[in-house]
Amino acid sequence: MSTATATPAAPAKARTARKSTKLQGLQVFMENKLAVFGVCMLLILLAFSFIGPIFYVTDQIHTDLTNSALPPSAEHPLGTDMVGYDQLGRLMKGGQTSIIVGLFAGIIATTIGTLYGAIAGFVGGWIDAIMMRIVDALMSVPVLFLFMLIATMVPPTVPVLIAIMAALSWLGTSRLIRGEALSLRTREYVMAMRGMGGSMPRAIRTHIVRNTIGTVIVNATFQVADAILYVAYLSFLGLGAPPPATDWGAMLSNGQSDVYSGNWWLIFPPGIAIILLVLSFNFIGDGLRDAFEVRLRKR
Repeated sequence: MSTATATPAAPAKARTARKSTKLQGLQVFMENKLAVFGVCMLLILLAFSFIGPIFYVTDQIHTDLTNSALPPSAEHPLGTDMVGYDQLGRLMKGGQTSIIVGLFAGIIATTIGTLYGAIAGFVGGWIDAIMMRIVDALMSVPVLFLFMLIATMVPPTVPVLIAIMAALSWLGTSRLIRGEALSLRTREYVMAMRGMGGSMPRAIRTHIVRNTIGTVIVNATFQVADAILYVAYLSFLGLGAPPPATDWGAMLSNGQSDVYSGNWWLIFPPGIAIILLVLSFNFIGDGLRDAFEVRLRKR
């Protein structure tokens, strides 16, 4: 009688434990004030970049030299740039490019690095050695140099920028996940699955990737922040998306020659926007790292 009663109660108890763990993780995240600030700031920047242009409509295609380099006013709250673009509207448009490229490049790079590292760590042996030597060779070349080299060979559109960032930003992730996979592949449940004839893809998907999801999510936030900075670097060097497209790095590049002319509105707004966006993702990553930390969730 007691056994029959206890059996149905076991799944319910497990579900309750998982729910309690999630709530503890959320509580740990919310206790991190910087992480909460990062979420709020990210939402503000997303609304500013994607919803703002609906209410603040400007022409970001045609130039107007008669209104070039105007200081902030009621008509142009952040002034205009050297070719007459409204700087506030330009900031919104540039934010769209920076966020889109950063998000997609970071997610794709994290996906590639996770799969690559999981396969290398799970298979092991000479295959792991060869795969990791490839990573070591690529990491020995300065990433920014590779970005610049490829950007000069291919016309830099937004999809091309995403592809370049994703293709060269997964190396660190692969090393991180590979280390996790080396540890997980010797666990009893993985050995049991392999002993019963479980396939490698299933083992990687079910046991390796699933048990490293916390590391993957945290790393993805830092990958997005790095991609946003790399976009700014390339655009600052004139290798970003061509006009009329823009991003915050391109706005910095266009305004750098006017820093000493007193036209502060050409450089400070995009610079501050980049800093806030990168800090937001870094703060969120720190908060997620604490939330996924088992010892913190079980306190």
